[in-house]
Amino acid sequence: MDTKQIVVLGAGESGTGAAILAQAKGMRVFVSDSGSIKPAYKALLDTHHILWEENGHTEDKVLAADEVIKSPGIPETAPLIVALRDKGVPVISEIEFAARYTDAKMICITGSNGKTTTTSLIYDMLRRAGLDVGLAGNIGNSLALQVAREDHAYYVIELSSFQLDNMYDFRADIAILLNITPDHLDRYDFEFQNYVNAKFRITRNQTERDAFIYWSEDPVIDREIARIRPRATLYPFGSKEKHNVAFTDGEHLVVAAKKEVQPLEIPLEQLALQGKHNQLNSMAASIAAQLLDIKNDTIRESLRCFAGVPHRLQYVATVKGVRYINDSKATNVNSCWYALEAMTTPTVLILGGKDKGNDYSEIDSLVLDKCHTLVFMGLHNEKLEEHFSKLGYVNGNEQPNAPKRFFSTHNLHDAVLTCADAARDGDTVLLSPCCASFDLFNSYEDRGDQFMNAVRHL
Repeated sequence: MDTKQIVVLGAGESGTGAAILAQAKGMRVFVSDSGSIKPAYKALLDTHHILWEENGHTEDKVLAADEVIKSPGIPETAPLIVALRDKGVPVISEIEFAARYTDAKMICITGSNGKTTTTSLIYDMLRRAGLDVGLAGNIGNSLALQVAREDHAYYVIELSSFQLDNMYDFRADIAILLNITPDHLDRYDFEFQNYVNAKFRITRNQTERDAFIYWSEDPVIDREIARIRPRATLYPFGSKEKHNVAFTDGEHLVVAAKKEVQPLEIPLEQLALQGKHNQLNSMAASIAAQLLDIKNDTIRESLRCFAGVPHRLQYVATVKGVRYINDSKATNVNSCWYALEAMTTPTVLILGGKDKGNDYSEIDSLVLDKCHTLVFMGLHNEKLEEHFSKLGYVNGNEQPNAPKRFFSTHNLHDAVLTCADAARDGDTVLLSPCCASFDLFNSYEDRGDQFMNAVRHL
């Protein structure tokens, strides 16, 4: 048994799970949260007789730790983290900690967009194949809690750049990098390369026995692979057959990750997840499944039947001839680009929230082509107003009959009513905000849930 002192910073899903695992391994544990702890997590900690505090940190107790497990949301620049680093106290992530105590195969997914969909799809494939699998990371239950209570043979783990930042000895058996576009730049000193470096930590410690699955047509990924030369065996996917183990031939999605296995083919029209971005997600998931020796028939069944994930291009309702789509998970500009690319009708687009250093020019052409009205929803809409005014969108309160209008709102209720008033029969209202939710909401899930509730009450 290990008697060292562990301090867990942040008592959410990952922190509570880490505390329980540390206690199960004989360590002394103290949990500290700068905010309030949810009642369910307090009850769980109390059940295990784990000491905790909320609404602030007792610095001397934290600095007395032999090792600290921190929430991904706490930046390296936080004064307490700086103090721990100065003292030489190791600071790690829950994923790093939990992986020490399991021999499970780790299938890990990161990228700026598509992580949750791809992670959920792989999990679905493994479950259909009858494998003993857990879902962890940004979705599912705490990896540490699962390792403590019911360790699985496989884990499918969605990893954010924040989680990857504090992983050092962790090794992914299968690592998937879907894409890299500017995101969370406020966390990375507004240096894109710092964010790129964080994403590529998913290949850290991999050997030639491991797999690195990646989108071959992403120029950032292509450049970094040439620069760092990952040791893992490479499995690229893309839109063309050349150099890729998964591709489309115009009518079919084809996956040939293992030479000794017959390639998988499925008509594109049969994919449950439609759109070009979802073809790429489906390729990545299918490669991983083939590498795990899942039969092509099982992979096909999953690709045809998978229901998708909440808050990602989720149909809500049709009200007075207008379709409402919840894409609250679009917390960056590139994710909104994919959502707009999938729109087939004139669109009223809801944008706004906590800006992370966004460059909205990436969606300019799609916005101009598809959106007659923009509704900004946030505490501070000035940047959005300035950017889209330059594209020819005018204040709808001042020019109500203009062909390209915007409206500024500061709460969800007003935003939905404004959309309902601006939309015409046959239009789509799309919530795809480009921004984080924390100015007005607890999370993107909270934002999406409130949007769906407001739509259903129109």
